[in-house]
Amino acid sequence: MSTTATITQTAVQASNLHGFGRMRVDGTDTKFGDFRDDLTRDGYAVVKGAIAKEKALKYADEMYSWLEGFELGFDRNDPSTVQKDKLPVLNEKGMVLHYALPHENFVWAVRSEPGVIGAFEKIYDSEDLIVSFDAINIQFPNRTDVPPNTPWPHQDQDPKKHGFRCMQGLVNLLPNGPDDGGLIVCPGAHLLSEQFHKEMADEELIPAWTPEWYGFTDRGMKWLEDHGCKWVKVCAEPGDLLLWDSRTPHYNLSPKKNQPRLAIYTCYMPVADATQDDLRRKKDAFDRRVGTTHWPNAKHTGSNVAQRNGEEDPHNRLRPLVEPVLGERAFKLTGIPYIKE
Repeated sequence: MSTTATITQTAVQASNLHGFGRMRVDGTDTKFGDFRDDLTRDGYAVVKGAIAKEKALKYADEMYSWLEGFELGFDRNDPSTVQKDKLPVLNEKGMVLHYALPHENFVWAVRSEPGVIGAFEKIYDSEDLIVSFDAINIQFPNRTDVPPNTPWPHQDQDPKKHGFRCMQGLVNLLPNGPDDGGLIVCPGAHLLSEQFHKEMADEELIPAWTPEWYGFTDRGMKWLEDHGCKWVKVCAEPGDLLLWDSRTPHYNLSPKKNQPRLAIYTCYMPVADATQDDLRRKKDAFDRRVGTTHWPNAKHTGSNVAQRNGEEDPHNRLRPLVEPVLGERAFKLTGIPYIKE
């Protein structure tokens, strides 16, 4: 992976690239000898084999079983059953936000994998981490029963707040090649983010439900192009962990051929970066088995009430089908042990 020649040392300095949390970065000459070199240079990285392939495929099997468990007629072996009335509610981006899915036991098992947690421990140089209760992504190819998944290039970060703030991630569970949908990124553009927002300060914002989201307009896309930024489809194998800086422009696409896409979003941050109010809000989300966004400090909490055809889905679940069984390490990731009574 490489950034374009137009991303200069000046841009690197202007980006306020001083480090990922506690991971100190002195500039482009800093070398870690691992995926962190890709992160500092390109704003994204692939950690190969964070979970063993066989284990990742087992998690994929459990996700298929979860879908079939609604007994709406979906059959993983019959593509004709990929219909919205035979599935829980998935949006056109493949996101599943409800049904207590973020707290299913197999989802927590993925979050608890040592190879996944370990990558974030390296980034932050800390074992005292908390994890997001983020959405799960399920995308099937060749769908005509839902709106098309058009490109939605964005940053998951308030444009008024510069510098590194959040490392996002997902665990890929099925083979994910060039035509299998998934993550699209703009390598190196995170280094230009502050410059971009200063020069584009007069741009009318695309409406968003949170200030922690910035969508790129056609003019913004032209700015990136003029500054030598290119878009790349990230490919991965089952068990690979994909990481990206929240400043890195990104979006996802749906599969084009026959291979579905299954992924579990996993984002961690140091518990030291969360307030006690954050942790109490996070505990409430865990107790109610609702999701959060990618922010591990639970900036926003969700609901388990999905809407189907304008009404509450009669198949809604307020608790997981299989409640999570958390070991000591996983329980710390909830943030609950760090709450001071």
